[in-house]
Amino acid sequence: MDGILATEGQAVRASRTENGGAEPDAPAMGPTWQQAMRKAIRDPETLCAELGLPASLASGAQAGAAEFPLFAPLEYVARMTPGDRDDPLLRQVLPLAQEGEKRPGFAADPLAEQAASLKPGLLQKYAGRALLVTTGACAIHCRYCFRRHFPYGSVPHSLDAWSDTLAYLRQHESIDEVLLSGGDPLSLVDELLARLVEAIAAIPHVQRIRVHTRFPIVIPQRITERLIATFRDCRPTCWFVVHVNHPQELDRPTLASLGRLIDAGIPVLNQAVLLRGVNDSVDVLEALCRRLVDQRIQPYYLHQLDRVQGAGHFEVDEATGLQLVAQLRERLPGYAVPQYVREIPAAASKTPLPIAGTEPIP
Repeated sequence: MDGILATEGQAVRASRTENGGAEPDAPAMGPTWQQAMRKAIRDPETLCAELGLPASLASGAQAGAAEFPLFAPLEYVARMTPGDRDDPLLRQVLPLAQEGEKRPGFAADPLAEQAASLKPGLLQKYAGRALLVTTGACAIHCRYCFRRHFPYGSVPHSLDAWSDTLAYLRQHESIDEVLLSGGDPLSLVDELLARLVEAIAAIPHVQRIRVHTRFPIVIPQRITERLIATFRDCRPTCWFVVHVNHPQELDRPTLASLGRLIDAGIPVLNQAVLLRGVNDSVDVLEALCRRLVDQRIQPYYLHQLDRVQGAGHFEVDEATGLQLVAQLRERLPGYAVPQYVREIPAAASKTPLPIAGTEPIP
């Protein structure tokens, strides 16, 4: 499948120029983002050995990995603390045997996305906005991912296969914003991604394109000059929404890549998920929000965990979440506090979880 990057063991195709060379802005030193995908750790034993963790931890992870494979780029693993089995980044990617436990209220499709599907790979949950599931490939496999059971085999795998979806967008003038999601849309090589963006931008009533991605966080070299140009020079306004849960994820290369997007005039927002053992502390959340706003990144949403099957051990009760956000409001200026929300299937929007005595910020 040209232009689609798989996260299984097969080779990852590099983007090619017309003369057959690699991407012109590929760094001379260090791995390209495609090479980083190939070198990512896919086995719990390898991950534990890399971090000096006991083999018993890896053996317990195999059952979870059989259900939802481990996939962790070395760039991300390098930010973990060796020997710390409770490292907040490790916790996000290491499978656990308890992922197989059946918990009441948890489901394979917690947001009822199949009911919101208009065409293969096209969802519309909210008025005026449509979401394209562009690929099943990701830069990393987050253990709490609400799409870990999504039927990605039905997603179009070429620009021609998107023709019906693009026709639908052209026919429905009420849709003025298109979200590129996945998987991760930046798993598409630059050429194919640019062609898809150009096709969307050619629809007159589309005024905004929003890219939801984890790539700048886990494989920052993905932010190539060609990628930046695609969104900088696009007629619709382009926004990036990234996903950072813990300040430890924001190392120097990551912040540099995010800064390049912002310097190019592309606004960057952050969505985090409230996760037990990762960021369920006011000190961690405060440090995350401060680091984001210091780098010109807007804390956008703090999500209550989507109750996807296999992720129950990450859930923080809502009362604790409300208390944490109330404490953040005491410590931070309003623009630095994300809105605490839950997504409810078939609701007209994300549902704000208001702090006692305050009104939710629109």
